[in-house]
Amino acid sequence: ERANLDRDASSGGAGHQSVGRSMRLEELRNVYNNLKNKVQYSESEEAFTRRQLAEKRTLQRSLTRKLADSEQDLADAEKEVAALNTSLQQAIDNVKSAEDTHLAPFRQATGLQDLQAYEQAIGQSRNEYNQKRRTLEEHVMQLEQRLTYESNRDMEQPIARVEKRISTNQANLKKAKKEERSLKKRVDDAKKKLEKGEQAVGKAVEKEKEFDLEVEQAQKIYSATKSERLRLSKAVTAEEHALEKLRGKLHETLQKAHVEEVELPLKGSQESRARRTRSGRQIAGDNDDADDDEASDEESPDQFNDAETQETLGMTQFSQPDNPKVMKDRNEAERLDFSRLHRDLTQRVSEREEAKVRKDFDAQRAKIDAKIESMAPNMKASEAFSSITERLKDSGSDLDKVKQDAQNATIAFQRIKNQRAKRFMDAFKHIDEALKTIYNDMTKSSKHPLGGKAYLSLDDTEEPFKGGMKFNAMPPMKRFRDMEQLSGGEKTVAALALLFAIHSYQPAPFFVMDEVDAALDNINLLKVCNYIQQRSKTDFQCIVISLKDIFYERSESLVGICRDAGTSSSRTMTLDLTKYGKGESSGKESRKSKRRAKSEGGERLSKRRRTAETRRASVATQ
Repeated sequence: ERANLDRDASSGGAGHQSVGRSMRLEELRNVYNNLKNKVQYSESEEAFTRRQLAEKRTLQRSLTRKLADSEQDLADAEKEVAALNTSLQQAIDNVKSAEDTHLAPFRQATGLQDLQAYEQAIGQSRNEYNQKRRTLEEHVMQLEQRLTYESNRDMEQPIARVEKRISTNQANLKKAKKEERSLKKRVDDAKKKLEKGEQAVGKAVEKEKEFDLEVEQAQKIYSATKSERLRLSKAVTAEEHALEKLRGKLHETLQKAHVEEVELPLKGSQESRARRTRSGRQIAGDNDDADDDEASDEESPDQFNDAETQETLGMTQFSQPDNPKVMKDRNEAERLDFSRLHRDLTQRVSEREEAKVRKDFDAQRAKIDAKIESMAPNMKASEAFSSITERLKDSGSDLDKVKQDAQNATIAFQRIKNQRAKRFMDAFKHIDEALKTIYNDMTKSSKHPLGGKAYLSLDDTEEPFKGGMKFNAMPPMKRFRDMEQLSGGEKTVAALALLFAIHSYQPAPFFVMDEVDAALDNINLLKVCNYIQQRSKTDFQCIVISLKDIFYERSESLVGICRDAGTSSSRTMTLDLTKYGKGESSGKESRKSKRRAKSEGGERLSKRRRTAETRRASVATQ
């Protein structure tokens, strides 16, 4: 790769190739570092695997020896079981021979062949007799107890209480009857009032119906009036809109006539054929005056153009009849003599026909303008050429200035781009190095002294902003894999390591972590907690929102929020843990460990006792 880069540097440009070579060397260094990390991790994994293999082989040898001893014990036990089965069969045979010897006379005298069946039948009948006897005795005892209870009962006091209750109920009955009669009277009076009220309600309902009919008729009249009013307002609006359009057309026509010096027929000037000039003055008489006016008009074309522009830009409110411009147009229209126009132009035509007439007029005017242009030379061509030349010079100077500004902007942009890339690479390198150290510290333990590996890599090292960035993490004793294939706790540890690495570049005054331990097990949670506790002593302050006891035990102060039932609001409670020394916490932990050991020892002792009692019970059963 170095030889290829040297060859490219000799063949291409020095500046660009040197930058590409340095970027390529940096990329190769990153690849070399990644491969070196993988080699170290593979060597540690190989050593761990060799230790595990040696332990497994040792365990295999011990299990082989135990298996031989167990097979020997099994053979001895099988021999003992066979001997016990033989002795058991001999004992059964001895019992049967003894029964035949001692019970033979009894069988001959009674004629019984199966003594076991006889004993079962006698025992069953005896049990049934005893059961019936116990049932009868219990029934007799119940009857005797009931007889004793009934004979000892005192019946006079209950009778007196009942009689007293009867007299009280009779008095209450009399009072209830009186109240019933009074209530009946009230009910009768209420019924009468209810009948009168119902009659009044009926009359009111009838009046209400009459009012409803009147209201309905009034609503119909109102709706009809409203619809008629709406129709009339629409018609008035349409007429006003049409009137506004006509006023606009009138204003446009008069203005166009003033601009184009169209001769307008006026009332009372048929002999002189008055006309209006561009300046709006009415002229009549001989040709000399007209020539003078034309000369004066030609001298001020710019003034006319300015007036025309201002008049066009002014927004005429044609919907207002008292507007000055509308009144001026109306006065001028009243002075026009429409009787001198052609008969076709005095009639009202549609918009389509009006457009056709306008098109014919425009065509005729274009022909006349062309004839005038061909007859009269352009006297201002030299002035126009000189003005265009000056504009061309100004445009050339402006173009050179714009080119210089563009070049300066390109240089400034390239400088800012290089500064941005440099700052980004400085931050990236710092965060990458800090990430390796922090993740290794967070995943390091007694079982895994080497810890895990984590690093950042760029998709495009030459243009880092054109590509993405990859974040890879390898937990201890696990091979390289994508972040999506890691567990939730491993992802959380990797994310916290990246967060702390970014914080190390431009540290903030404090951290706020909201339940970052949700996906962590106890081991990873203890690692994260220890790391935060270690860093909070020197680098930063940390506020952790958590539900885990481990964070409570290792924090300096606690803040709790609860509901105050008295004020129906939230309440804050704080506890400073720095007042309590580590000795108390260590003593508490030692007491907890002793209690745990005692409980485990008690459980083991109880298990042994239960096992011994089970064995005694099985021996007694045998």
